[in-house]
Amino acid sequence: MESKFSLTIDITPAQIIEAIMRMKKSERNTLVEDILAAASPEYLKSIEEARTDYKKGRVYTHNEVFDSK
Repeated sequence: MESKFSLTIDITPAQIIEAIMRMKKSERNTLVEDILAAASPEYLKSIEEARTDYKKGRVYTHNEVFDSK
């Protein structure tokens, strides 16, 4: 069963922007990934599949993907 909840936080958009701007790039990337995952189960599944492929060595080098020779 899916649960729905409401959360009220007293914070301005400017405070959110400032906090995000202070984050390291890797932290910002993680935040965006988490937001997208929460909004899209398909996106989360694609990330899981990509991580599985990477762990199993199912990857291509830059040259394999972009070198047309």
